[in-house]
Amino acid sequence: MARLSVPCPPCRSPCPWSRQRPVALGLAAAAGLLLLLLAAAAPRRWAAPPRRGERYLSRLEELAATDTEDAALSYGVVVDCGSSGSRVFVYFWPPHNGNPHDLLDIRQMRDRGSRPVVKKIKPGTCGTGRHRAAPRGLGAHGSPVPRAGISVAAAAPERATPYLRPLLRFAAAHVPAPKHRETPLYVLCTAGMRLLPQRQQAAILDDLVRNIPLEFDFLFSKSHAEVISGKQEGVYAWIGINFVLGRFDHEDEEAAVVTVALGDQAESLVRKRTVGILDMGGASLQIAYEVPGSGAFSSPQQEEAAKSLLAEFNLGCDVQHTGHVYRVYVNTFLGFGGNFARQRYEELVLNQTHARNRLHGQQTGLSAETPFLDPCLPVGLEDTVTRGDRTLYIRGRGDWQACAKLLQPLLGGPNSSQDSLTGAYKAPIDFSNSEFYGFSEFFYCTEDVLRMGGRYNAPTFTAAAQVSAAPAQGGTVTVLGGSGGRSSAPNPDFSFPQEYCSQRWEVLTQRFRGGLYSSHADEHRVKYQCFKSAWMYQVLHRGFRFPPDYPSLRTAQLVYDREVQWTLGAILYKTRFLPLRDLRQESMRQAHASWLRLSFVYNHYLFFACILVVALAIVLYLLRLRRIHRRQQCAAQLDVLWLDKVVLLPPGQADGP
Repeated sequence: MARLSVPCPPCRSPCPWSRQRPVALGLAAAAGLLLLLLAAAAPRRWAAPPRRGERYLSRLEELAATDTEDAALSYGVVVDCGSSGSRVFVYFWPPHNGNPHDLLDIRQMRDRGSRPVVKKIKPGTCGTGRHRAAPRGLGAHGSPVPRAGISVAAAAPERATPYLRPLLRFAAAHVPAPKHRETPLYVLCTAGMRLLPQRQQAAILDDLVRNIPLEFDFLFSKSHAEVISGKQEGVYAWIGINFVLGRFDHEDEEAAVVTVALGDQAESLVRKRTVGILDMGGASLQIAYEVPGSGAFSSPQQEEAAKSLLAEFNLGCDVQHTGHVYRVYVNTFLGFGGNFARQRYEELVLNQTHARNRLHGQQTGLSAETPFLDPCLPVGLEDTVTRGDRTLYIRGRGDWQACAKLLQPLLGGPNSSQDSLTGAYKAPIDFSNSEFYGFSEFFYCTEDVLRMGGRYNAPTFTAAAQVSAAPAQGGTVTVLGGSGGRSSAPNPDFSFPQEYCSQRWEVLTQRFRGGLYSSHADEHRVKYQCFKSAWMYQVLHRGFRFPPDYPSLRTAQLVYDREVQWTLGAILYKTRFLPLRDLRQESMRQAHASWLRLSFVYNHYLFFACILVVALAIVLYLLRLRRIHRRQQCAAQLDVLWLDKVVLLPPGQADGP
């Protein structure tokens, strides 16, 4: 028997590419899922620095009400226990952006009416008024202010906590309750407490540390209650203004820069230029500015004095990074405030006049008929100065130049026990590459009467102090960053070419009642404007030696439509290590918790990816079964064809020749 081979009809088996196509698609899908997993599980990159327009918009957003429903926000509370009262400030900040070179974005909290969350009290009061504060340490007419603030608890320390209770309740009502336990509370006391003996200071602070945690759930410990020095207060104020102006953001390449020498490092650091501050109150004068270089000292005495006036600190979250190391000169001059300087001037004039009368047998100033002619008061203004049993009768003669010259001896200091403005150590200032902001009396002297708040120009200021000309600007100045000021339009009726200091008192009071001066000006300001403008000029140019043509001083009251308090700098400094804690926790998760990413609970992306991979495997398995089934069908067809085509031949033929 022989078999006849018959061709088998071709099976419909897939071509090589058709066979590989499901596998290729599966590999592509797996690769895409893998990339998705890597993108989802990868740590966040550092946020790109915001552009100038974005930073401006973010500052405008600070004026909106704080979204207390946002669980990601953190909060902080600072109580400023001052000499005349106490204020509480509530701050908040979003999560850190992950860049260790950036600071926390701390902002002042605003209520539903977009008003800053701040409350001020005095002993026996719970007011929240936001009136313009009286000069520090002195009343409106130079009289000493009675002891107030938390220092009233000196005799009874147990009164400290009840005194602050209204402020703490106010803060607790604005901070979301679930956030209280993680919200740091700082109670920082200033001048009023510094005047108390150490024993009384400690008793008051102990009462706060012991009793506040019994009533409030804030994060509060012994280190959060302290009496800060004038140097600390100055540093905090310097931090606050530079933070608001964005001078700690070193990514802006268009800003002015300085070269900073840091310790023993061979290479210097080039970063954005910071601003200095000048603040003249009623009793004291303060200056603070960065010292980029570590210049040499002329004597050991000068080096010793510099140690107490220079503060070097790292504002960054990591002490290993030097990008935010700053060396700041801070000095406070007690007795050089505007009102206190007037008191010293009156005592000087009284002593000199009485000595001259005894020497020459004169009667100057002993009666209203023979008054002392004061060049620092407007013409015709009559006043008296009384010290003990001595009285000096004064009449203004309005001579600004003579007044400025007469004030020069006062720069030497109130007495031998207090600092001298001219003799005190001052760290060098690079006037060709620096910028300053003047607050309090610097602003009031230029704006309230002269209507020149904003960029300061010495020749224009001296002319305006002598000449009551039409103001170049008017209204309250609001500094927008470091690029300029904004003010309302000047009053067209306020145009008097006559000299201001030489104007008669009746004319000035008539203008004041007519509303030609700033709404903040009062009769006390109009009366002593000539004196204070001359004193400010002497302090700035003879005391601090600012060049008359110095172009980079601005006087301001508000920055971005809000007051800049030293409390902002305080909480920024005290919370500077919080970003590092978060960054370390994130790095630990990345380094030691990679196995967590393999669990479904930790990474839901991985969970869905696994489901897709399993589904893909099932599909590929089914396709493979289908392909095997087709091959089996083809083999069965082949066997049937072989059976149908078999030819049986006779035996003889099979054995043919």
